[in-house]
Amino acid sequence: MASRPIQWVNSPVLMEAMLRYEQGLLPRSMQLWVEQMFELDGSETTSGLLPSSFDASVD
Repeated sequence: MASRPIQWVNSPVLMEAMLRYEQGLLPRSMQLWVEQMFELDGSETTSGLLPSSFDASVD
């Protein structure tokens, strides 16, 4: 099955993925997705995607 390009991402989903990525709580497939979305190198530090004063309640 050929992969399709990402056309739209729900902001709360993206924020939750970023939080979990920084905490190291994502499965490998989701880690790769976040790294692709933000053009990250997997060897980079995971901190710094979100500001330190970010409120994690993204309802």
